[in-house]
Amino acid sequence: MAVAKELLQMDLYALLGIEEEATDKEMKKAYRQKALSCHPDKNPDNPRAAELFHQLSQALEVLTDAAARAAYDKVRKARKQAAERTQKLDERRKKVKLDLEARERQAQAHGSDEEEEEESRSTGTLEQEIRRLREEGSRQLEEQQRVIQEQIRQEREQRLRGMAENPESKGTPKLKVSPADLQATSHHLLSAEQMIPWAQLKWKSKKEAKSQGGYSRDVLLRLFQKYGEVLNLVLSSKKAGTAVVEFATIKAAREPLCSRLE
Repeated sequence: MAVAKELLQMDLYALLGIEEEATDKEMKKAYRQKALSCHPDKNPDNPRAAELFHQLSQALEVLTDAAARAAYDKVRKARKQAAERTQKLDERRKKVKLDLEARERQAQAHGSDEEEEEESRSTGTLEQEIRRLREEGSRQLEEQQRVIQEQIRQEREQRLRGMAENPESKGTPKLKVSPADLQATSHHLLSAEQMIPWAQLKWKSKKEAKSQGGYSRDVLLRLFQKYGEVLNLVLSSKKAGTAVVEFATIKAAREPLCSRLE
């Protein structure tokens, strides 16, 4: 099984940055920290990020399942012990080992076969556990990925709220659009993560007016969704008649400057 062979070559504990004795709680915390930084939604142009996110998800999936973790630990322990034995052999002992193997090859053949059979059984058990996880789905992995998605959503909304509270930059192009009192200003914020297409909205509204000048969040969403997918829309809590809308594409953010809102 391709997944099992890949896992055999990886140290899942090192991948998550945890100790072998780590609890489920510690593993989930480590997963969230690492997976959040390489989540595909935050790194759309980095294929390596998507690969790493997948590997981290595999690691959490295996290590938070008792049976799969036990099978993985058994294979990992055998590999580690074999590597340690080989590393400890100096050149002289290697020569002695080769001489002994030459004289005792036949006598040791049976024992060697048993070791190979044991490793094969361990690998087969690990493959079965991974296959079971794929069929059943990992509840704990799904739960942690929901937490990450919610954190990303909150970060995006917080960023947009900050944009709505701050005055727009001088020299930013504006266009008066219909309805007559609604202005849209297109922006492309270049951050360390990605290009974020958004538009700042302004309209006449008294601060004490609960109706927001007739433009509620739902009304604004209906107006701007026709230009493209709207990821988020935040009304300023400090400045009446001000909002920020984030689009999925730069093209969608530019459309309000060239069209009439209806």
